[in-house]
Amino acid sequence: MRPSGRRADQLREISLVPGYAKYAEGSCLARFGDTHVLCTASLDERVPPFLRNTGKGWVTAEYGMLPRSTHTRTDREAAKGRQSGRTQEIQRLIGRSLRSVCDLTALGERQFKIDCDVLQADGGTRTAAITGAWVALRLACDRLLSEKQIARHPVSGQVAAVSCGIISGAALLDLDYAEDSTAHADANFVLTADGGVIEVQATAEADPITEGQFQALFALARKGIGELLALQRAALGG
Repeated sequence: MRPSGRRADQLREISLVPGYAKYAEGSCLARFGDTHVLCTASLDERVPPFLRNTGKGWVTAEYGMLPRSTHTRTDREAAKGRQSGRTQEIQRLIGRSLRSVCDLTALGERQFKIDCDVLQADGGTRTAAITGAWVALRLACDRLLSEKQIARHPVSGQVAAVSCGIISGAALLDLDYAEDSTAHADANFVLTADGGVIEVQATAEADPITEGQFQALFALARKGIGELLALQRAALGG
C-alpha cells in the first residue's frame, strides 16, 4: 500500500489553473498533490543573438524553488551568486520540451520566457513544471494569434511529463517525496500527445533497472501522461 493510499497506476490529485497570474501573457498554476508550481509565459520582442535576422523565434525557461517550498528554508540561488547544476538541468529540460512542440518560424523573431517557480515541493517538481508550462505557453500564443500579431499558431503539439519509480519491486506512477526518497529506481518521462518521446531520465539507486521493469515504468508513464494531456485540454476549455 502506498503512503497516500493510491493505486500503483494512479496520479496524485492534479489541478491545472489557467490564467493564475494577472499580468503574464500566459500562466498556469500546476498542482500535483502537494507540489505546486506557478508557470508564466512572458513575451520578449527580441531573440537571442544567434537567431537575429533568421525569421525564427525562441522559447526558453527558468526554474527556481522558493526558500520555503521545502520543510526547511534554503537560500535563494541569487544570494549565492550562481545556479546549481540541478536548476540548470531542469530549466534546459523545460525549454527543450516546449520547443519540441513549437513552430519557431510561426513565432517570428520574438521569444517567450517561461518562468517555473516552485511554491511548494513534494516530489515531481520538474514534471509539474513542464505540464503547467505548456498550458501557459499555449495561452500566451493564443493571445498573440487573437491580437493578429502572428498569422498561425506556433504551438504545433502537446507535451506533458510525469515521474515513475520502483519501490519494493513494484512500479508506481507519479511519486511524491516520501516515495521518491526511498525508491530503488526512478524515472521522469516527457512525452507528446502523438506518442513521441522527448526525454527519459532514469536512474537506478540499487540494482539496475531490468528491461521488464523499464517497460512497466514506460507503460505507467504513457497512461499517466494521457490523463495529464486531457487535463491540459480541459484547462484550455476543451
